[in-house]
Amino acid sequence: MRRLIAFEQLSLDGYFTDANGDMSWAHQAPDDAEWNAFVSGNASGNGMLLFGRVTYQMMERFWPTPAAMQAMPAVAEGMNAMPKVVFSRTLHDVSWRNTTLVHDDPADTVRRMKQEPGPDMAILGSGSLVSQLTQAGLIDELQLVINPVIVGAGRTLFEGVQQKRRLRRTNTRSFANGAVVLYYEPMT
Repeated sequence: MRRLIAFEQLSLDGYFTDANGDMSWAHQAPDDAEWNAFVSGNASGNGMLLFGRVTYQMMERFWPTPAAMQAMPAVAEGMNAMPKVVFSRTLHDVSWRNTTLVHDDPADTVRRMKQEPGPDMAILGSGSLVSQLTQAGLIDELQLVINPVIVGAGRTLFEGVQQKRRLRRTNTRSFANGAVVLYYEPMT
């Protein structure tokens, strides 16, 4: 069975975006060679990326550009090459290479995709999608990057989750830039 991993950036005070919907604070950490290698390694995988519309449009505006190739060539190459699925009820067209647009219910679609042969899947950002798939019990692992920044207000990652979900920590990794990655899996 294919696995679904959510890789998410959070502020120290637990927000996914700030009060204005911005999350550029998650990409302002000081240069850290180990962090850069970690991010490049994640992007070079052979998985499939899942997005909601907002995150997809943000990623689509950056990763296929010359600026992305200059700033982070390994990450840009991986992001552009990987197959991508964007879930949206309002989007009618996608232009980023290797992207499939899905208008159907995300939980039903992901449940079916997990049963099909293929690479593991990862959600980057896409808070509404993470919330829906957490509620449906479809996320196999959460990788939460805690950034050393306090934003004061914003959206939490699990808005809309109505059932308590117990998790167990499986790993922790810290970086010189102050970021800490916490790995969790649902308890059965």
